[in-house]
Amino acid sequence: MLILKFSLFTIMLGLLVFCSKRKHLLLTLLSLEFIVLSLYFLSSFSLSFFSYEFFFLMIFLTFSVCEGALGLSILVSIIRTHGNDYFQSFNVLW
Repeated sequence: MLILKFSLFTIMLGLLVFCSKRKHLLLTLLSLEFIVLSLYFLSSFSLSFFSYEFFFLMIFLTFSVCEGALGLSILVSIIRTHGNDYFQSFNVLW
């Protein structure tokens, strides 16, 4: 039961950081990865508690790696075009 509370606390902490740190794109991507890792930990614990198979975790891990690679490529692309990762320097209407 303590592991369940800990994983829910880490998810809430990741959501808090995601909502509060909106200055840099890198910080938002790191908080999203923290939330994904917390969800992975929660789902692995719940699947092992109910003694299910872990095929879902492999699919989830694959999608989370693809999401991280996509976020990193967007970050590199934005830094090359704009020079930094501040949200204030982006012009959406341009």
